[in-house]
Amino acid sequence: MREKCGVFAAVTENAPKKAYYALIALQHRGQESAGISVWKHKIRTIAGRGLVSEVFRNGEMAKLKSKMAIAHVRYSTSGSLTETQPLEASCCGKSIAIAHNGTLTNFLPLRRHYERLGVKFRHSVDSELLGISFLWHLHETGDEFEAMKALFDEVRGAYSVAFLFDGKILVARDPVGFRPLSYGKGEGHYFASEDSALRLFTEDIRDVQPGEVFLLSESDVESRVLARENHHHCVFEYIYFARPDSTIDGVNVYTSRVKMGEELARESPANGDVVIAVPDSGRASALGFSRVSGIPYSEGLIKNRYIGRTFITPGQFYRELKVKLKLSPVREVINGKKVVLVDDSIVRGTTMRRIVTLLRNAGAKEVHVRIASPPIRYPCYMGIDIPTRHELIAAFGSIEKVRESIGADSLAYLSIEGLKRAVGRRDLCMACLTGEYPEWAFRF
Repeated sequence: MREKCGVFAAVTENAPKKAYYALIALQHRGQESAGISVWKHKIRTIAGRGLVSEVFRNGEMAKLKSKMAIAHVRYSTSGSLTETQPLEASCCGKSIAIAHNGTLTNFLPLRRHYERLGVKFRHSVDSELLGISFLWHLHETGDEFEAMKALFDEVRGAYSVAFLFDGKILVARDPVGFRPLSYGKGEGHYFASEDSALRLFTEDIRDVQPGEVFLLSESDVESRVLARENHHHCVFEYIYFARPDSTIDGVNVYTSRVKMGEELARESPANGDVVIAVPDSGRASALGFSRVSGIPYSEGLIKNRYIGRTFITPGQFYRELKVKLKLSPVREVINGKKVVLVDDSIVRGTTMRRIVTLLRNAGAKEVHVRIASPPIRYPCYMGIDIPTRHELIAAFGSIEKVRESIGADSLAYLSIEGLKRAVGRRDLCMACLTGEYPEWAFRF
């Protein structure tokens, strides 16, 4: 399961260079492509497939000189893999660069609407529609805030977005606040999907409010809250996606994950000799589980950080080999022990099945799996790449069937209420766990 992307925007000295470092800090949110757009009398974009360090090499950064930049790292959940961001769009005689995190739920009917009005789309990805909608309404109203108010009225779904156009940057978070977005000011103005990226430049940071819009030029900044719906921030930011050192809507991610493990230990204790984590996603929750249960924590699985993504390797033999290279058991920790294995989630179950087998081959007497989130049973339509429902191992079967499938001696998940207690917020989008989708996102 993967996040769609991360965005950054800045009005400051050396904006492109700061964007580069911010994208490295946001690299966990997308590894397929990266890009930076700047304003220098017109939009100039450098983007490509690969990691940030791979895209911006051979002197590309020297070509970008500006006090204004927007930037993006991408993992695609819609559109072509070749459509890197920031992407450029045109409408009503104007051009715009767009960096977007999220997914639009009414993309297809709204695109058809604009096509009937004569708009020519250049891309298949839904992010272009945001720029088209904004430029269309800017042409109608002549005012950026009025244009965004009209965009909020017609576009549904998740969108934390940055626009670059006419020597200005506009940054906005959708009225529900599905995806995170932070604002920092110091020697300039900065925006990023996570505040951990902003702390490279400033400590004066706050969350962008749902429905809040910032309009920036080199000499001025103005913000207004134009719309507000019931907040439904994505719970998986806390469970998995965000960096542990990020704080989202006032809640620290690392602290939440430790508390998830503590709640899990209270709800579903295990008879074990050692608690280990699936690195790196389960580490904080495993520490919490150990703290409450009294079972000692050890590093039982070592992750090789120099192995690429397993899904790009052709052939089942080589995929299996790559999994073994990526995770290696510490036999002295595991051999002859009853192991409590903690992770953040189970999606298809194939990876967990391989890890359980890995532990048994390393001499584990028993393997008790504890998952620091409820079962994922439904797809996401707000910008997370969750497989179709028939691919989700917990969608139709019981927890006992999942246990049998992964080969564990026992299996337990954190409850919905336990998750809410751990995060400390109740205004969360949990649609992938409960099937209860926020009404606003589907109010077409």
